[in-house]
Amino acid sequence: MKLIIRLLITAGIVMLLAHFLSGVDVTNFTAALIVAVVLALLNAIVKPILVILTIPITMVTLGLFLFVINACIILLADRFIDDFDVDGFWVALLFSILLSISQSIAYSLLKEEKE
Repeated sequence: MKLIIRLLITAGIVMLLAHFLSGVDVTNFTAALIVAVVLALLNAIVKPILVILTIPITMVTLGLFLFVINACIILLADRFIDDFDVDGFWVALLFSILLSISQSIAYSLLKEEKE
């Protein structure tokens, strides 16, 4: 149940960010829900592999390279989903940062309500 709620929250955030960011386009809520599922899968499968492969550069940049990995995950999701379009790397970077911050806030509010 918690997973479904998190996916719905993420889909809502994706729709909201697509509305405010000019370089991101999501056609409808179903597409946003698919984006949320694909991002969850990519973050569970691909991201750990990329993080392990890029440990040296991540250490040199003091962890800032993880933002680049997040942007690459967003661009990869863009390739998989037809109804989700991101204009370029910098838009994907901004989208990933705003998505991470928004998810963190929303999930912390969800956690507080449950306790």
